[in-house]
Amino acid sequence: MAAYKTLNSQDIIISPLEITKGFTFEGNALTASDVGIDRFLGNKFSSTVTGYVTEITESSVYYSAQQLYYANYISSSNGEVQIANTQSINIDGTTTGRIASNAFNNYEQTDLSPEKYWPTSSYSTYTNDGGNYGESKYGESNYGLVVYEPFIGVLSVPKAMFGDYIQPNSLKITTDSGSYFDDGEGRLQMNVPTSYKTIVVGNVIYEHGMIIFTGGDRKTGTGNFSEYGDSEYGAGFYGGRTVGNNDVENFVNTVNITMSFSSSFSIYETQYKCTLGESEFNYTLNPTTITGSSNDGSVYPYVTGSYFSPYVTTVGLYNNNNDLVAIGKLAQPLPTSRTTDTTILVNIDRQ
Repeated sequence: MAAYKTLNSQDIIISPLEITKGFTFEGNALTASDVGIDRFLGNKFSSTVTGYVTEITESSVYYSAQQLYYANYISSSNGEVQIANTQSINIDGTTTGRIASNAFNNYEQTDLSPEKYWPTSSYSTYTNDGGNYGESKYGESNYGLVVYEPFIGVLSVPKAMFGDYIQPNSLKITTDSGSYFDDGEGRLQMNVPTSYKTIVVGNVIYEHGMIIFTGGDRKTGTGNFSEYGDSEYGAGFYGGRTVGNNDVENFVNTVNITMSFSSSFSIYETQYKCTLGESEFNYTLNPTTITGSSNDGSVYPYVTGSYFSPYVTTVGLYNNNNDLVAIGKLAQPLPTSRTTDTTILVNIDRQ
């Protein structure tokens, strides 16, 4: 009678399983200690400390995001926001484009043409909220003149929460400035109020849990919300919207924020096939089989009879040192057989 039985490699099957979990947070709950989602303001020219969970300078946030996710997309010599100058493949097999091969891995989230913008320097523009005269380019003063600095906003979801990656098409964010969502291709889009348009204002790096608000092409459009500047009759691209510094700061600092997303986790189901041969484990450890008149562990005669078939209630898994590492309880006792093998499957899920 053996106390243990060795499992062979064919008795163990490991199967990956992907599971998802949804999260929704509002207001200060976003940065609570038991959540840990951090928000950062990035500014190329600022050494101010930012962050709710981890503190870091705004310039460090700016340059870190630039190097990790936008290094291939800064092709401007005058500091304006630019689309990446990446290479295109022509029908005849030749290539067109200044960059023959990207110098950095910027963690692209799509097989389509990526759409990324990066603010690299300050610039000024006239808006529609500076008064009757200052709102136009003909105003003699600086009324309505807004200086846009190279600001970005970053939301960082901890690894323990997003798992392997944020599920594409699951991200939704609402702030004082408007509502945002991801399009499943790594683009952060904004619903433009007073119109049915959406604009790209940043990017989502799903496998890093990073949501980056760059403001998109902030030199396109008319400036701010107004009766005309943000309507379909507005200048620029007819109903376009320039995303300003206030939008970035609301993305990072506002208490009135709601965020929801789904995370993806990979777990591994290990199945152990425990087979009891017809002549194995035909003994019981049930203490009620021990006779009460003896202290030497003697059992009642029926236990040793050839007709006796014990019931299995528990399966223990041991390591090579005979240490018990897992216990499986059966839903109901299972009788063993003296004529056929009995197989019990033990499943263990782990990350």
